Amino acid sequence: MIYLDHNATTPPAPQVIAAMLPILSGVWANSSSQHGPGQDAKRVLSTARATVARVLGGKPVEVIFTSGATEANHLAVRGLLAASAPERKRVLFSSVEHAGHLKLAHALREAGTVVDLIPVRPNGTLDLAAAAALIGPDVALVSLMAANNETGVLMPVAEVAALTQAAGARLHVDATQLIGKLPFNFAACGADAVSLSAHKFQGPKGVGALLLRQGVTLLPQTLGSQERGRRGGTENLPGIVGMAAALELLGDIDLEAQRVASLRDALETGLRQALPDTHIWCTSVPRLPGTSYLRFGQLSVDVVLQRLDRLNIAASSGAACSSGGSQASQVLTAMGVPTEEALAAVRFSLGRSNTQEDIDTLLNTLPALLEPLLREEILTAP
Repeated sequence: MIYLDHNATTPPAPQVIAAMLPILSGVWANSSSQHGPGQDAKRVLSTARATVARVLGGKPVEVIFTSGATEANHLAVRGLLAASAPERKRVLFSSVEHAGHLKLAHALREAGTVVDLIPVRPNGTLDLAAAAALIGPDVALVSLMAANNETGVLMPVAEVAALTQAAGARLHVDATQLIGKLPFNFAACGADAVSLSAHKFQGPKGVGALLLRQGVTLLPQTLGSQERGRRGGTENLPGIVGMAAALELLGDIDLEAQRVASLRDALETGLRQALPDTHIWCTSVPRLPGTSYLRFGQLSVDVVLQRLDRLNIAASSGAACSSGGSQASQVLTAMGVPTEEALAAVRFSLGRSNTQEDIDTLLNTLPALLEPLLREEILTAP
């Protein structure tokens, strides 16, 4: 199989599995227990926490382990909002956040919180002028993704951080798609809180973290004594060890990003040459190295994915959590893309497991399957 859906999830690295197995079998005690086995688990937890902090440019005290990015996002937004001053109760999200995160925005609004969405331009980039106008003295926090999961567009985190700092607001960044694909440093990014999920960079599912700037107050959303009282629940020690191992495997991220970007560029160039009706979104702005969001004319995404499946190639229609439905992408809708075009959107997301041979195979097989369908589409167009 050729796997081109790395934005959805990544295959766990063999080294990650090897790091987790001895924890599953031999360090299974609760790290909160005072007996010997519990203290052994506590030491393993502390070592993993230090590794996560070091690789991501933070401090061990700033690492809160969670069940994944969704929990980390909720903890950050709800926790920072609850800790905000009474006069600061407005929350801002970008209009192209992950669909699951926008559900949180809707839930907050239904509960009485004033929630505003920062629009994006037609090229998928955040409208900074609109952001500046919206970020005022009544804003508690801004929640912004570092990179869009569908288009791959990089968001202006530094610029928004400057705006929030000037207004005295907090900034939460969902770095789920960025970490592991491009360099990241928590100390330098300007955010107060950053979410991540291990399965996006060859770690296990069901574990993630919230990086919380030391000195920033956050009220816990699940009560308990774990994670310095900031998140209740026994820590997933095997998963945490796996996440730390995956982060240590990242190596020279710049070099890997260049390799993956060259594969993506070869894919896009080849598709445009073979199928001139190919349209690729957001190519003129900075984006993730492995993300290509495109359509073949207005061929239904379901038809295209069926053809890809016949070739044993895995791709998606966008966000994995919302794929398989007939609704247009909310990201493309926010960019002003017509519904009929948005319904044709296909996402190829490349990663560490991909090679030039994968790209060559796709280019040598997919165009022949789609070209007759595109010709028929042109002939039947009104």
